[in-house]
Amino acid sequence: MEYADVKHKERLETLLDACKENLPKVNTDLLRKSFQLSYEAHKNDFRASGEPYFYHPYDVALLVAREIPLDDISVVAALLHDVVEDTEFSLEFIEKEFGKQVADIVDGVTKISGVFKGHEITQAENYRKLLLSMVKDVRVILVKFADRLHNMRTLEFVNAEKQRRIARETLEIYAPFANRFGLGRVKWELEDLSFKYLNKEAYNEIARKIKDKRREREAYINKFIKPISERLSEHGLEFNIGGRPKHLYSIYRKMIKQNTSFEQIYDLLAIRIILESDDANECYYVLGVINQLYKPIPDRFKDYISIPKKNNYQSIHNTVIGPEGRLVEIQIRNRKMHEIAERGVAAHWKYKENLFTNDKDLEEWVNWIRDIFENASKDEATKEILSSFELNLYQDEIYVFTPNGDLKRMPIDSTPVDFAYQIHSNVGDHCIGAKVNGKIVPLNTTLHSGDQVEIITSKNQNPNKSWLQFVKTHKARNSIRKFINKEEEKIVEHGKEIWERKLKKLKLNFGPDDIAKLSRKLKFDNFQQFYKAIALDQVDLDNILNPPEEKEEHTQNEFEFDTFANQVRTSAGEILVEGEHKGIVHTYAKCCNPIPGDPIIGYISVGEGIKIHRKNCKNLINMAKKSENKLVPVQWPRANGSEFVVGINIRGEDAPGILKDISNSITTYVNTNIKGINISTSESMFNGTITVYVRDLEHLNRIVERLKKIKGIYSVQRFDAEGN
Repeated sequence: MEYADVKHKERLETLLDACKENLPKVNTDLLRKSFQLSYEAHKNDFRASGEPYFYHPYDVALLVAREIPLDDISVVAALLHDVVEDTEFSLEFIEKEFGKQVADIVDGVTKISGVFKGHEITQAENYRKLLLSMVKDVRVILVKFADRLHNMRTLEFVNAEKQRRIARETLEIYAPFANRFGLGRVKWELEDLSFKYLNKEAYNEIARKIKDKRREREAYINKFIKPISERLSEHGLEFNIGGRPKHLYSIYRKMIKQNTSFEQIYDLLAIRIILESDDANECYYVLGVINQLYKPIPDRFKDYISIPKKNNYQSIHNTVIGPEGRLVEIQIRNRKMHEIAERGVAAHWKYKENLFTNDKDLEEWVNWIRDIFENASKDEATKEILSSFELNLYQDEIYVFTPNGDLKRMPIDSTPVDFAYQIHSNVGDHCIGAKVNGKIVPLNTTLHSGDQVEIITSKNQNPNKSWLQFVKTHKARNSIRKFINKEEEKIVEHGKEIWERKLKKLKLNFGPDDIAKLSRKLKFDNFQQFYKAIALDQVDLDNILNPPEEKEEHTQNEFEFDTFANQVRTSAGEILVEGEHKGIVHTYAKCCNPIPGDPIIGYISVGEGIKIHRKNCKNLINMAKKSENKLVPVQWPRANGSEFVVGINIRGEDAPGILKDISNSITTYVNTNIKGINISTSESMFNGTITVYVRDLEHLNRIVERLKKIKGIYSVQRFDAEGN
């Protein structure tokens, strides 16, 4: 236990020494506190190698302090980067104990780790942009680089399948990503380690050949650099010169690209000259010295000082013919350029000039850093930078996953509806709901980079006009508007059909000018709006074209019934009057209007003969109380099959196939015969009378019940004057 405590203390002191050596300022108390929490949080956990898990966050923090030095906040976040994901400590606790900056970095690293779980890497460039879109603090990316580099250094302890998956992810995502940030040393190591697990045979062969030629190569390099060192020393230059290691993956890639052997790769011999002066002109002076000593190859010369690479890399590349006719590649740069090449973005805080880049997004960000340096004192600038490392790359985009792991690039603040239309217009049109990361959310929910989105569709769903209030993508907005316009066209066309049917029924003739005039009179902007209002039943065409009069309508109904009643009474034959009153003239009472099938009775009226009433007629009941002796038994004549004709008044929605449904409902009940149908339509409604043959009132009632069950039928009544 005592040994463990000693080793524990030694690790802490090693980390503090690295921070003090490489960082502009160090909060030792905060570092000690984060070191202890990380140790306590992970003390019961072990890695695949069998080592305590704490060694991983510790080594990542040490890597940040030594290889990507930025500030002490980055080191603290590195120590704590797995605490929230793997232990019971919450992000809120981290923020309370270590501050918002540390908590935000830890949260960012945790989210990036979650992006790759369960997803196959199919669009590497989109994944790199996804990572940039997810974070606003550059330190998140730098800590993640360190985390990935340490994982790759210890990858030998996991199974082969996981080795290949992580190596491929590293080679396609993190290595190019590190290059974008100018982290040359990190990029080369990530590539070589990935190469080791993805093609072990080729890796081992190249490593063996390099080892076999090491002594020969070192001897040649020493011979090559000796005259250069002497000449530069004579001119009083401060410099460092030596062989430059060639990375295995770059050699392999060059062999594949040039389709050649290891022995034929010309630039296995390489040196680097680093000048301690800040004067970039000295680099060109050194170039001149070398070209005097050795013959240069013109088409192999590249000047990245005058025109830096996109990641702000600066150096002169030159290739010359050395002793024995062998080619040697030479890099010439000063100390600033070298630190930026090795440490990339982390070195920008140290130097304020030569930050130009051709990448628009990175240029804006670097210019922001430069402005802070130029417009503030050194102490103020350091404080400003360390309190707000905002990374403005791809912040106008988000990258979200389909359930199958496909990545979709969308504008910031996009919603599930935008995502649905991104997949396919048909999916968008029928989108009824969405799941984000497995949870059902409203359709106006704002999506974030890394979200996995599943769209729920229904064939009955259509685009909603309210969607236009929150969708962000051009495709979604256009598709919704297109559908709404199409639906409105259908409504307008339907309204026009109703209008034309009404004009035809009323035998009216309206020209285009008349319609336009009427539309303006009714306060519609155009006749399309007028037709739309008709279709939506917002105008009463009967009131507009033919205002009804109550008395005339009542008379018309009575006339229609009288016509019907006369027809069915005539077809039924003469009333049978029983007893001594046979042969007396009879008429039908207007108060109850009996028709064949109704239970009836006669009543002797002075001067009018016998009046035929329904037995339930209220007038008859009142008269019978005073003059019961005036009642005369009567009955309808007995027709063949004992059937009689009745009228049924029916109203409902004028839908396609409604007449067929009515006919089928009647004729399929005990083979009922239809004598006639008289239907009229108005707008989307119909009203009519059906005459049928029935045996008795029970027969009639069953037909009425069947008709009432038809969808779209509003009312079914026996046709008589009282009911109209």
